[in-house]
Amino acid sequence: MHNVSPVIQRLWRQPAPNDLNWQWIELRTKVKAVAGAQGVDSLFLRPTTLEEAVRALSESRGTILSGGTDFFPGLVDRPMTSPVIDISNVTEIKGFRTTAEHIHIGGRTTWSEIVAAVLPRGFAGLRAAAREVGGVQIQNLGTIAGNLCNASPAADGVPALLALDAQVVLASVAGTRSMPLGEFLVGNRETMRRPDEILTSVAIPRRLENSASTFLKLGSRRYLVISIAMVAANLVTDGSRRISEALIAVGACSARAQRLPVLEGALAGEIARPGIGKSVKPEHLRSLLPLDDVRATSAYRREAAQVLVRRALEACVEKLP
Repeated sequence: MHNVSPVIQRLWRQPAPNDLNWQWIELRTKVKAVAGAQGVDSLFLRPTTLEEAVRALSESRGTILSGGTDFFPGLVDRPMTSPVIDISNVTEIKGFRTTAEHIHIGGRTTWSEIVAAVLPRGFAGLRAAAREVGGVQIQNLGTIAGNLCNASPAADGVPALLALDAQVVLASVAGTRSMPLGEFLVGNRETMRRPDEILTSVAIPRRLENSASTFLKLGSRRYLVISIAMVAANLVTDGSRRISEALIAVGACSARAQRLPVLEGALAGEIARPGIGKSVKPEHLRSLLPLDDVRATSAYRREAAQVLVRRALEACVEKLP
């Protein structure tokens, strides 16, 4: 390994984490890195700090691994074609942090940790979505950053985060940058993350922490199912229940989950009262481009999304004091 940089030498051949031995053994078997320039046959790197992680990513252009809930199914029986950087020991990008303007969720925070956390009522939709991410085993390992970077159109966490006006924070050796989640997600399995960046946190503005919040999902069965359609909504109201801000997002009905700005604009200034769902019209969902697939037709998805949006708004009204 005489041609390998100091950071790669230090991270190479790190021992397996005690709680992930089966995954580690499986992955070490599959890793076949194209690392001729590194002077080794394969690379499996386990940094313990964010600085080490971004340096290793910059030098190796490897694949980031944390919970592995999307990573391992994606491999199937294929060998890896790039180095692997396992960030499961990078604790500084895990957990919750509150500042004057934002509540930050570390990228390595799991869905089970989001469910168990004491969060403001405006996060009710996000917690409900977290309970829908696979089964409990998936929720225990799957991370919020992995869910976003995988960029599935049916990712349960995305609509709830869009309805919280979330921003993502990305780190590289060049520094950090942030952008709205709606801009970060480009399409099916496509994001604005550069190859040398790690999604370190999700920032949610505190102006939404006391909003009325909900998340609804439609699938072919109750548990462990990919969504046919899903909706998240957050309503910010004043003392007279007048809506000052409405944030509504639909998932699984386009190549990427998206907000409904036309409907949001129509709701601003309205009184949040029972029956508000009747104000939702087909033209409010015109931006959606649902596909026909084995789970549902395009027409069914569009109609289902409209029904879910109506129900989500009614549910938010019920939660208002």
